[in-house]
Amino acid sequence: MSKVALVVGSRGVIGGNLIDHLLDLGDWDVVGLSRRGGPSSAHLRNISVDLLDRTDTFEKLADLSDVTHVFYAAYQDRPTWAELVPPNLAMLVNVVEAIEPVAAGLRHVSLMQGYKVYGAHLGPFKTPAKESDANHMPPEFNIDQQDFLERTQKGKTWTWSALRPSVVCGFGLGNPMNLTMVIAIYAAMSKELGIPLRFPGKAGAYDTLLEMTDAGLLARATVWAATDDRAANQAFNINNGDLFRWNDLWPKIAAFFDLEVAPPLHLSLADVMADKEPLWNAMVAKHDLEPHPYSDVSSWTFGDFVFGWDYDFFADGTKARRLGFHEFVDTEKMFLSLFTEFRKRRLIP
Repeated sequence: MSKVALVVGSRGVIGGNLIDHLLDLGDWDVVGLSRRGGPSSAHLRNISVDLLDRTDTFEKLADLSDVTHVFYAAYQDRPTWAELVPPNLAMLVNVVEAIEPVAAGLRHVSLMQGYKVYGAHLGPFKTPAKESDANHMPPEFNIDQQDFLERTQKGKTWTWSALRPSVVCGFGLGNPMNLTMVIAIYAAMSKELGIPLRFPGKAGAYDTLLEMTDAGLLARATVWAATDDRAANQAFNINNGDLFRWNDLWPKIAAFFDLEVAPPLHLSLADVMADKEPLWNAMVAKHDLEPHPYSDVSSWTFGDFVFGWDYDFFADGTKARRLGFHEFVDTEKMFLSLFTEFRKRRLIP
């Protein structure tokens, strides 16, 4: 049977890498949804849509009758946790309620979540977190989204899955949550200024245990969960499978950029990098980099968020392995390979 994927949030790190994986598999046609749209190809059709506009969503999805799988990875940022709920829930509701009546062959809806389900963004939480852990006090849009899917799926022939990655690392521009790019641009600027690479996080964050999720690994896990009957109607933690501390990894990152390491110094990247656009523009010209705007390569607020975790941050990923997904990624190699890719793409010197 033919497989047609509707990737919602196609221009983000998660959606973009998922599309690449689906196309590489060779037996998928893909429709990508995003606000910016994008070029189309033989097996990829990109559609520009405002998912918060219910009318626009229904109009743009009205002819997608051949969709078999929905992969939802869209996200709208807001200043507070409570403000995140209405837009992020509304976008998912609009997509599902628009596609379900027209796609008679719909088989699966995949939802991208994260460790916010466990309260990881609020402070120290139970580790390793497990999919069976109890929910925490709302507001939390990830939980509301899953509740909506569970209610909507009852009595239907399609199934759902929820993927819960840690910090997702991969290539992607213009994304507000791209830690790999944060580190790469921060290190490149440190080298340009002739200063050592200092860990900018909170006291204690340098020494805690945490984990990452490679975007390619996540893409493969997402397709597995959407196509393996054993994974139907369940949530899964998806992580690289190893743990690390910044105090061990940070010097190795510095060595990649040929930088010395100085003691950590807690600072706000959002504040100290706010005036660095002229420096970035000068670096682009000096090193003949691709002319991406500073706003597309900087995610400083997200960097502050991640580097502020002065508590352990990891989840149990064995449930997916017990049900058939056995892949893993070495986190140190992941970071260094991504930095190498950024250089090949002329994103950093």
